[in-house]
Amino acid sequence: MGFSRFVEPGRVAYIADGPHRGKLTTIVDIIDQNRVLTDGPESGVPRMGIRLDQVHLTKFRMKFSHGTPTRLVRSFWNKHEITKKWEASSWYRRVENAKKRRAMTDFDRFKLRHHKSHRNQVRKLAFKQLYNIKKKEGAWRRKSKEELAKAKADRAAKKGKKPAAKK
Repeated sequence: MGFSRFVEPGRVAYIADGPHRGKLTTIVDIIDQNRVLTDGPESGVPRMGIRLDQVHLTKFRMKFSHGTPTRLVRSFWNKHEITKKWEASSWYRRVENAKKRRAMTDFDRFKLRHHKSHRNQVRKLAFKQLYNIKKKEGAWRRKSKEELAKAKADRAAKKGKKPAAKK
């Protein structure tokens, strides 16, 4: 599949650098090969020029021509429910989780480590119990040639075929 996220009017972009970092904006017009005119009326980003190396293009796009005024950008944004789609995306969840991790205090990190340790102990105990049950049933012992031949014949019988005779 070819590249599909082009710099074009109507493309929604995530601002990765600058004073509006972490907000969504819409490309309204292309100034030159390095700069675009953006507008984010619903996310608090004023209409401004921004360098392309400061934004990441998203998969969301609204169809409008270049130079569209802010009021129309706002109406397209609401019509296409861009905010709702963004909040449903995995990219948004990653960004929010990163914010939570950055906001953690030392004590929060300690509590998290403690809870993960406890969770892993519970997992290990449950796995060990299941392992021991299977071990008693003989699930991991090596099967004899007779058992393997019988299992092969059973599978062939299920499919409705006769087992191949040995040569």
